[in-house]
Amino acid sequence: MSGEETSESKELIKVEKLTPNSREVNTIVKVISKSPVRNVTGRDYSVRRVADALVGDETGCVFLTLWDDNIDKVNEEATLRINNGYVNLFRGNMRLNTGRYGSFELLEESPITKVNTDNNLSDKRYEQERRYRSDRQPRYGGRRYGERSGYQQRRRY
Repeated sequence: MSGEETSESKELIKVEKLTPNSREVNTIVKVISKSPVRNVTGRDYSVRRVADALVGDETGCVFLTLWDDNIDKVNEEATLRINNGYVNLFRGNMRLNTGRYGSFELLEESPITKVNTDNNLSDKRYEQERRYRSDRQPRYGGRRYGERSGYQQRRRY
C-alpha cells in the first residue's frame, strides 16, 4: 500500500459517533434543511456570508456550517461526502465544519434513504473549555491583562 491514501480508503464515520472533539471526519450525509443566509463581520472586519444546514444519516443529524460560496453549492435533499471535516462547539452546541483543510463533494446517488432527525446532536448542550490567549492572562479569575500585582501597585515609578 502506498503512503498516500485515497479518499475512498478513509473510514466513514456515522453521525451518532461524532463528539465535540472529532477531527478528520469523513462521512456521508443528506441535507434536510438550510437556514437563511446571514452576514457576519470577521476579526479582520470583513463581511462574510454564513448559513447552517441540518445534515444527517440514519443514525442522527447535526448542523453543518457553510461559508460564502459553499452556501450556493448545497441544496435541500442533496447528499454530501465530507472529507477531513471537524466538529467544534458554537455557543455550547456541536457544529460540523469543513474548514480550510476539509472539503465536500455532491454525490449523484444517495446511499441514505431516511435521516434520523430525533437524534439531533446539535440540540445537546456541552460545557465549553475556557480558552487562554497566548499574550494575556485568562479571562476569568486571577489578574487580568494590564492589571498590576500588589507588588507593582506599591512600587513607586
